[in-house]
Amino acid sequence: MYVILGASGQVGSAIMDHLLAKKLPVKAVIHHPEKASEIKEKGAEVAVADAMDLNSLTDAFKGGDILFVLTPETGKNEDVLGETKTILENYHKAIQQSSIKKVVGLSSIGAQYDKGTGNLLMSHMLEHAFEDLDIPQIFVRPAYYYSNWLLQMPEAKKSSILPTFYPTDLAIPMISPMDVAEFVANVLVKDDESKIYEIVGPEKLSSDDVAAAFSTVLNKEVKAKQIPHENWDETLEKIGFSPDARKNFIEMTETVVNGNTDPENNGTTLVKLKTSISEYLENVV
Repeated sequence: MYVILGASGQVGSAIMDHLLAKKLPVKAVIHHPEKASEIKEKGAEVAVADAMDLNSLTDAFKGGDILFVLTPETGKNEDVLGETKTILENYHKAIQQSSIKKVVGLSSIGAQYDKGTGNLLMSHMLEHAFEDLDIPQIFVRPAYYYSNWLLQMPEAKKSSILPTFYPTDLAIPMISPMDVAEFVANVLVKDDESKIYEIVGPEKLSSDDVAAAFSTVLNKEVKAKQIPHENWDETLEKIGFSPDARKNFIEMTETVVNGNTDPENNGTTLVKLKTSISEYLENVV
């Protein structure tokens, strides 16, 4: 039985779909019960659980053999890293009370750093949360998701401007979240030894490159424009981020701008996946 946390999210739901397509038994763990019927129709079992509630997690993990975990990110948390610590402790306790024999975790490129990286520290904490458990632990560190840019699609359509926190010519690893989901699904089924994968798309991309891809798919010229550093906090506040979520997002963004989110490539396995940003945007739009 494959237990999939975050099964109603972008990557979690796609992982579930890949496993169901292979006719494998899946228990989808979701936070919002109103999504249960749709998932059951696909053929999965459903468990409703809150990662902050140990009892619901323990029930959700019952009967499971292989577990997919992630660290939820909402932008609303009052204490991002404190809540992450609690969630990981709950995962740990629930695994100990279950029949789980393997854990696959969705981490992030940049997870090797233990301080000063904001939200990326959630992935660092995840990779070290189960070290005392004698089961295979595989962590997948994806690059920056293409889908993060979709939040800027309305502005690009309206003003032909692609707002970005990054210098417009800064090239960083990026990847299709659908490629990530397919990769993780295969790891869940096939891998049985502890390791860390770092997965990237076919090429590094800058905000200028993303704007060019937007131009093609929207059939209008789109230009990238950097949001000045002094406006980051205000921009995030308008989106609805809590003060602590803003602080951690800014630390993470500064880590990217400083060039510290290339693959570690040291004791890890680097994998290059195939979907380009143009292909991804064409499919989405």
